[in-house]
Amino acid sequence: MRFLPVSLTTILVELADLDETLALFASLQADPVDGIEEMVPAARTLMIRFRPEKVTSAELAARIATRDLSAKIAPSEHLVEIPVRYDGEDLADVAELTGLSVAEVIRRHTESEFTVAFCGFAPGFGYLVGGDTALHVPRRKSPRTRIPAGSVALAGAFSGVYPQASPGGWQIIGTTPVKMWDIDRDPGALFQPGYRVRFFDMEQPGRTVSIPQAARRKERAVAPQAPQFKVLAAPMPAVFQDLGRFGQTGQGVSASGALDRAAFNAANRIVGNPANTPVLELTLGGFSFTCNARAVIGLAGAASAVTVRDAAGRSRDLAAYEPVSLEPGDVVTIGQPKKGMRAYLAVRGGFDVAPVLGSAATDTLAVVGPEPVTAGTVLALRGGEGLASVSLDEAPAFDLPSVGDVVTLDVVLGPRTDWFTEKGIETLTSQLWQVTPQSSRVGIRLAGDVPLERKDSAELPSEGTATGAIQVPHSGQPVLFLADHPLTGGYPVIGAVAEYHLDLAGQIPINAKIRFRPIGPFAEIAATR
Repeated sequence: MRFLPVSLTTILVELADLDETLALFASLQADPVDGIEEMVPAARTLMIRFRPEKVTSAELAARIATRDLSAKIAPSEHLVEIPVRYDGEDLADVAELTGLSVAEVIRRHTESEFTVAFCGFAPGFGYLVGGDTALHVPRRKSPRTRIPAGSVALAGAFSGVYPQASPGGWQIIGTTPVKMWDIDRDPGALFQPGYRVRFFDMEQPGRTVSIPQAARRKERAVAPQAPQFKVLAAPMPAVFQDLGRFGQTGQGVSASGALDRAAFNAANRIVGNPANTPVLELTLGGFSFTCNARAVIGLAGAASAVTVRDAAGRSRDLAAYEPVSLEPGDVVTIGQPKKGMRAYLAVRGGFDVAPVLGSAATDTLAVVGPEPVTAGTVLALRGGEGLASVSLDEAPAFDLPSVGDVVTLDVVLGPRTDWFTEKGIETLTSQLWQVTPQSSRVGIRLAGDVPLERKDSAELPSEGTATGAIQVPHSGQPVLFLADHPLTGGYPVIGAVAEYHLDLAGQIPINAKIRFRPIGPFAEIAATR
């Protein structure tokens, strides 16, 4: 058992195999350690996020090291049967890799009984174990940029079904019409940890395939006379955010949430809202709306000009970080930021937005949360009873970066720093990394003159990833994960941005440069009491 640092509030426990991982996970669920907030099991690791004011990483390691890992997890009584059309574009390649005929691959897959070991990568994506060992095949050398939803695939010792269209490197052997993830179903993920799974060939005679109808989501209509904002322009779709969606990792759903939490909190304080009231996250400005009622708004985050034009055509320019009163007929335009990347728009009383899985955060990768806000969207407003006084002394928590700036981010080295050469580690910390236009809420894609050098090209079994993780694909050009990152990943993470710099990372604009500054050397966590 090894204990590896992930960040200031997260560790990775490396175990011998999946059985030990699941045994430790079950042990910590049955007898929790005070201070553990969330756990993400994977192929041979357990990622644990904790509260450092309750327990240190060394104390946590010491308490985990004594756990009994010999217990086997009892199989679930819940069996899910999945119809498959074995028409996958990699089916012939799998047959060649295994030395079997195509018919034999199909037979062995349908005669296997799998168990959902854990979920990750995307909501509803279950990692299935227990299949015929003859079907163990490596990932594709070149991942596809888009794998269709419903693709049944193999990789290593796992089988799985892609719940939505996404990139991926697994070997596709077939497709299923069954919807693996449905946010309107309870639970949303068809595969839950512990469930047993069998596949059957839907082309074979004698089997009846019944596909349940997806639940229809009720449309929320906004009455014309109700207090509301009507969006006139949104060059980049705005998204609702709060502090995040926690406790859903069992379904493969990560937390998401506002990228600049300090600005999010400030926007709510400006208008006197309770903490964690949902706001709109605006990227790169240009957002405009009109209101039909009296309202008070607040803007925090990226430094953007705010213009209000009244019904008579008169305009006034206002600043961010102060409450702005609106009258019916006012048109508000938020300009392109001169510094920073994202602004947070709050309205006194809050937006009338329905939470999804307990949160109004919009996860753009997982497609979980309220719909993105575009031109023509009507935003209903809540009432403003029992609110606090507006705040008049808010200010940015840090100096916002501009295009061309060099931004220094503190980094915790680990958990897979030892997968890289000394030259690779030196390149990470000595070279400037440019923020590319391919960046998003999922992560900041970086480009450097020299790629990060690995010791070897071994395949890393999927393991949990944290916000701020610096993941390094085969290209050697890293990706800095932000709030909408996948829950698990199969590329090594060389380090993670310290939590106190995550807000700053969320405000770094395209074409700025990043310098990574380690706050200490990489070292395993010693278990101490």
